Amino acid sequence: MQVQGFLLLLLALILLATTAEAGKNKKEKVKKEGSECEDWRWGPCVPNSKDCGLGYREGTCKDESKKLKCKIPCNWKKKFGADCKYKFESWGGCSAQTGVKTRSGILKKALYNAQCEEIVYVTKPCSSKIKSKSKAKKGKGKD
Repeated sequence: MQVQGFLLLLLALILLATTAEAGKNKKEKVKKEGSECEDWRWGPCVPNSKDCGLGYREGTCKDESKKLKCKIPCNWKKKFGADCKYKFESWGGCSAQTGVKTRSGILKKALYNAQCEEIVYVTKPCSSKIKSKSKAKKGKGKD
């Protein structure tokens, strides 16, 4: 009975060892196909059609070049690009002179070594609706 247990354990160890070796061979093959270059320079995401959707970005490193698939969301109309990620403050007050409100964003992350501005400013028209708290209080006080 102990001999069968030992043989079963030995068989399991052999299977485990062969599986690990197969995994190493796959990793080595992937490494051989990949580039050894570490200083890749990536361009912006260029949509296949119009100004958003699926597209590609080109990268170069020494004398090598690659293309990667990418996507620009169609609701992304910001002038500073989809590769620059910012942390934005709250919207400021409405300017009576210009009719717009402004907020600033500080650069949080530049994807693919994109050239991004450190601080950006965004404006939008002020809301024409005046929010009042009296609507919420209408339902109360009925006795």
